Amino acid sequence: MKQAVIFDFDYTLGDSAKGIIASINFALEKMNLETAPKERIIKTIGLSLEESYQALTGRTDSREKENFKAYFREKADEVMVVNTRVYDGVKELLTWLHEKGKKTAIVTTKYHYRIQQILAANQMEHLIDAVIGGEDVKKPKPDPEGIRKIKDQFGISLEEILYVGDSLVDAKAAQSAGVDFAAVLTGTTDAKEFQNYPHCRILERVSELGSQKGLI
Repeated sequence: MKQAVIFDFDYTLGDSAKGIIASINFALEKMNLETAPKERIIKTIGLSLEESYQALTGRTDSREKENFKAYFREKADEVMVVNTRVYDGVKELLTWLHEKGKKTAIVTTKYHYRIQQILAANQMEHLIDAVIGGEDVKKPKPDPEGIRKIKDQFGISLEEILYVGDSLVDAKAAQSAGVDFAAVLTGTTDAKEFQNYPHCRILERVSELGSQKGLI
């Protein structure tokens, strides 16, 4: 049985797309670059900010990427929390996991403090035992560093961890870390794409996790 569940955030536990779109286009405008359409930005959600910038602009200059991150953060500090919606059933799922004595964590490319702000705004900070944000690792997902940091922090084995996410980045991170993976279909990746990666469940939404007998 699993002793800990690690979650991705964006499109897994909640939807921050509105804030992300506003922050990315603010940053692009500040850099005198063409703004990106909503559909293109949504496809980058879950990537690091550096990767998003390169994907949207085709530009690779490291100084530009740092400027992009700074402008993104400036706008995100203003709009992100208020424009983030935690999915229905998430708070109940996390409460259920804690009542079962399970540890919970979030590994995300979002800033650590942003996740803490979102949890606090939704009265959920007591339901997440650990957070690894984008600034807490040297390499973002799909590198397994974040998952392994949680393993060490909790003092458990990889076999005792379930990782839950919505993207192929998450599937690859779980595979690289050597932990079981449950996919959710609330992002932009469909069930067929997940079939190419190791997984123990494919769920319509994360709230279904509590009904998966024998998994947790």
